Amino acid sequence: MSNLETRPAEQVCGPDPGESVELLSARDVPLGGPRAMTVRRTIPQRRRSLVGAWCFCDHYGPDDVATSAGMQVPPHPHIGLQTVTWLFAGEILHRDSVGSTQRVRPGELNLMTAGRGISHSEESPAGTPEQPRPPMLHGVQLWTVLPSTARDVEPAFSHHDDLPVAQTAGARVQVLLGSLQVAGERLVSPAPTYTPLVGAQLDLDAGTELDLDVDAGFEHALLVDAGPATFADTVVPPSDLAYVPPGRTRLRVTAGTEPVRAMLLGGVPFEEDVVMWWNFVGRTHEEIVAARADWSAQVADLPDGGTDYAAGADRRRFGRVDGYDGGPLRAPALPDVRLRPRRRPPG
Repeated sequence: MSNLETRPAEQVCGPDPGESVELLSARDVPLGGPRAMTVRRTIPQRRRSLVGAWCFCDHYGPDDVATSAGMQVPPHPHIGLQTVTWLFAGEILHRDSVGSTQRVRPGELNLMTAGRGISHSEESPAGTPEQPRPPMLHGVQLWTVLPSTARDVEPAFSHHDDLPVAQTAGARVQVLLGSLQVAGERLVSPAPTYTPLVGAQLDLDAGTELDLDVDAGFEHALLVDAGPATFADTVVPPSDLAYVPPGRTRLRVTAGTEPVRAMLLGGVPFEEDVVMWWNFVGRTHEEIVAARADWSAQVADLPDGGTDYAAGADRRRFGRVDGYDGGPLRAPALPDVRLRPRRRPPG
């Protein structure tokens, strides 16, 4: 998914010292213009920019898309990250510049590695009388930062529809990235990652407690979709994200009188300074400026105010997405100040 804000704020990212449990509320972000949908963004924000390598978390729905355009994200570029598309309900059609065309449904993972540069589109697919579009759209869009050793890798895409699941008393855990110990069983996702991390969906019946054995070197966060949930002895309302620093070997998630659905995100604290602007994750101002210039050279303006691909776009850095009904996104204007990474605070 693209960050479609027309004036995206510079996000200067680095490991953050924190309280034992830090509760982060989401802010509403409209994606796009007349066909916009609204998402709830918990990271990045001023108080916390990273959880391990997880650097972006948009939570949306449930939205009725039966009679609307639903999700419509035109072709747009990425560098230096992996995009993680995960649904609770509905369906999204992904297309990208390495030739992938893939629908994703609940319980399946679409994972795109941007590396040195890729572009893609995402949309609610059109239905047919025989197979109408699923009426609801509900899920999360996540990004992870690629470390310097991997951020210039060749772009790639993979789809995973057979991810590991564990059932325990009153609870279900599905691991989409990394690995997690659940009731004595180690669940390992087959999806490729570049830093030690974990991403998992947790579903708890009302009145259920779930204990997870976790890596003490990881920091963790719980994004609650349905609840509230109690996480590390803290009540977390729906749409909020609760963060805990490294040092714990066990985390408990508890459902009260209502069932809980939540996303567990975690990883080794990311030690590198990161500059995040629009859809680009880099390390320096110059790197972001160059990526924006490369994308802008691939987008041609049309007399009617729309866009198309410039000649030879398929042979340039971000390639071309074929099949989307519309032109690529223009890059927003850069801020008037130099983008600078924040040094890691001491301690």
